[in-house]
Amino acid sequence: MVTAPALTGATLGLAFGFGLVLILSRVSARRVRLIDRVSPYLRERPSTSRLLRSRPVHTPFPTLERMLQPVLGDLVAAFERLGSPAAGVQRRLIRAGSPLPVEHFRVEQVIWAALGLAGGLAAALLLGTLRDTPLGALVVLVLLSGLGGALARDQLLSRQVTAREKRIMAEFPTVAELLALAVGAGEAPVAALERVARSTRGELSAELELMLTEVRSGLPLTQALDRMAARTDVPAIARFTDGVATAVDRGTPLGDVLRAQAQDAREVGHRALMEEGGRREIAMMVPVVFVILPISILFAIFPGLVVLRIG
Repeated sequence: MVTAPALTGATLGLAFGFGLVLILSRVSARRVRLIDRVSPYLRERPSTSRLLRSRPVHTPFPTLERMLQPVLGDLVAAFERLGSPAAGVQRRLIRAGSPLPVEHFRVEQVIWAALGLAGGLAAALLLGTLRDTPLGALVVLVLLSGLGGALARDQLLSRQVTAREKRIMAEFPTVAELLALAVGAGEAPVAALERVARSTRGELSAELELMLTEVRSGLPLTQALDRMAARTDVPAIARFTDGVATAVDRGTPLGDVLRAQAQDAREVGHRALMEEGGRREIAMMVPVVFVILPISILFAIFPGLVVLRIG
């Protein structure tokens, strides 16, 4: 069992090593590159001082964030190199319908990693106190806990994207049929979209509202529809926007196209539901085969074994 002085020495050594790594990283970050020397002479210098320039605040504690801004910047750059690129994160944030910028998401990743490090350090101290665990294994546990916290925030964003796309696919058949009814009643495509957006609630309705806002601001309807398809990144929505844009440009009937798309979306949803049911049925076989069936066999043969033992 690890004694208290040895555990204290190990903790102090770990803290000293971490501080030495931070010092070395800051020293290497302070090296002036050639591009940093030349860039002030090649671009227009700001008229205001950097000290007076306001910076965006990403956390509820602005003073603490300004104090830790250099360290947070280095950690964000590290996550940028090791994790998913900024373009992919920005794309997933848009698909998830999140208003957060990439910088805010990186700061949240740093916070989750810090929480993971704290949890890993607590678990390492507990294991070191109760069991004779090697120091290297404890250090690896702490580092993996911090990395797991950052990856957990990234996986949470991916789950949010998947959940939102499922909600959009569930809402799409109803929205398409309502739009087909409005167009069949004689309304123009833009008026029908406005009516459907006002009368429905959900993720797809919010996307329709945003698309109509862009149309009111002067953007052509076809470009607004293309941007809506790019934001959602759902194949059914892309076919829907292409059909509406084609009908607006060429004057073709829109009601039949929307009804056909709604029927296709319902069939896709029904097929996905059947596939999910098949997967759940296979998953239910695991407790039946490995839990319920052995217990049933045991109850069937136990009386016979008892009789044979008595005889």
